[in-house]
Amino acid sequence: MSNHDPYAALRIRDYRFFMFARICITIAIQIQATIVGWQIYKITGDKLSLGLIGLAEAIPAISVSLYAGHVADSMDRRRIIVLTVWILVFCSAALFFFTLEPGSPILRAGVYPIYSVIFLSGIARGFLSPANFAFMPQLVPRTLYANAVTLNSTFWEACTIGGPIFAGLILGAWGISTAYSVDLVLMIAGLLFYYSVPRKPLPVVSSEQGVIEKIKSGLKFVFSNQIILSAITLDLFAVLFGGAVALLPVFALEILHVDSVGFGFLRAAPGIGAVTTAMIMTHYPIRKNIGYILLYSVAGFGVCMIIFGLSSHFWLSIFVLMMSGCFDSVSVIVRGTLIHTLTPENMKGRVSAVNSIFVGSSNEIGAFESGSTAKLFGTVASVVMGGTMTLLVVAITAWKATKLRALQRVE
Repeated sequence: MSNHDPYAALRIRDYRFFMFARICITIAIQIQATIVGWQIYKITGDKLSLGLIGLAEAIPAISVSLYAGHVADSMDRRRIIVLTVWILVFCSAALFFFTLEPGSPILRAGVYPIYSVIFLSGIARGFLSPANFAFMPQLVPRTLYANAVTLNSTFWEACTIGGPIFAGLILGAWGISTAYSVDLVLMIAGLLFYYSVPRKPLPVVSSEQGVIEKIKSGLKFVFSNQIILSAITLDLFAVLFGGAVALLPVFALEILHVDSVGFGFLRAAPGIGAVTTAMIMTHYPIRKNIGYILLYSVAGFGVCMIIFGLSSHFWLSIFVLMMSGCFDSVSVIVRGTLIHTLTPENMKGRVSAVNSIFVGSSNEIGAFESGSTAKLFGTVASVVMGGTMTLLVVAITAWKATKLRALQRVE
């Protein structure tokens, strides 16, 4: 009889409150992203404008990431988290204010005020991501890293389901102001939960002198570790080329011909598949052939993107988006577990920052790439080309990354 406890990390109070905070913040971010995309496309009618949303967030996030990783390894991580969430609260309040009568004159400048708020939120999220990543392992013993990462992924994916559905339903039933108000309330709730998690002492600071040297050591660690580098690279190109989320408003309105509620379900479909897979992996974690499983999961994601791009049927599109979420969930959990397990405690912030540049910000850059190629070559061609590029990257990685291909267990 197995003694595996699928909810072991949740039995720890600090981790539990940390997850409550992340759930609130993630749902708020999902709601905000859904509404902003819908709002900007309705205002402009321009596919490229959807890509620019991602670029407006990615540029500041990438710009501060390496320094943010150093900060996360040098300062109180909970303090960094709280300060950055305060900025996100301000951003949510600004977007809500723009939809009210006193704030509506601001939007006479077009969508630029919205892009400005997204730019500021990108700076905040650039600091939040490595601090969150480095703080979580301090809340659980090392033996529970894999369990904590899997649960974190499960809840995150569940939020990607709830956020878009809530956004679509609220947007359709009560309008954009109410939707943004829910976003604001959830941001504040997340902030309060973070305040409920006590501060933790920093691990012993690494011996490098100066900010530049510390950043270099983090980069050197990632680029000298073939397993971590390969896992990050796979996710980078899968999201960069294979993601179709930024173009969902176009698919909803022009190809599948559905309303805001249908759009919400399209946005949520990858999360439905992902959370289902994550829940299964919580009870039945991957124990062998990890390298091959990671490669096949990213390849499966690419195939799903190709089928989605070619589909003109709503339910087929929903199904392949769900399957893409299943494959993506495996990749996210394996990559997160590898990085947490193989990275020293006093370097987690910097390694997470590199991971954020490679993977986290590739969501936003991928949105820009999708919007740009859709404008140049058409919406369907953009998604099909992206899925094909993902398969090519998997083939090259499988050929070159021999250590990843041979990897059996995380340990």
